Amino acid sequence: MQYMLMFYVTPDDLAKYGDERADAHKASWMAYVGAISQSGITLSGEGLLPPSTATSLRVRGDKRQVQDGPFADTKEQLGGYFIIEVPHLDAALEWAARAPCASTGGVEVRPVMPRESM
Repeated sequence: MQYMLMFYVTPDDLAKYGDERADAHKASWMAYVGAISQSGITLSGEGLLPPSTATSLRVRGDKRQVQDGPFADTKEQLGGYFIIEVPHLDAALEWAARAPCASTGGVEVRPVMPRESM
């Protein structure tokens, strides 16, 4: 079964890229990315630029609402994702728990809709 692991990072996680904690933080992500890539379960995935680079769009009636940045004013922001193929949810949760942001932000694990269901 395919699952999307969505990595939610905190503003403090993002700030680590600009201070003395950056090397350790980057190393923890590189180790995780290396392990999940070597496992052979990764189908795709990417890191995302900071939320400040986002543009959000909603359509209400016939009007478009465009806003710089994310709509939600939350403490956690989507920082990246992987789509993995594993036998069951427990295996996906094991990989999610290993993500560096699991202890500071969070990881959402969601089944990918099979194409034949579309």
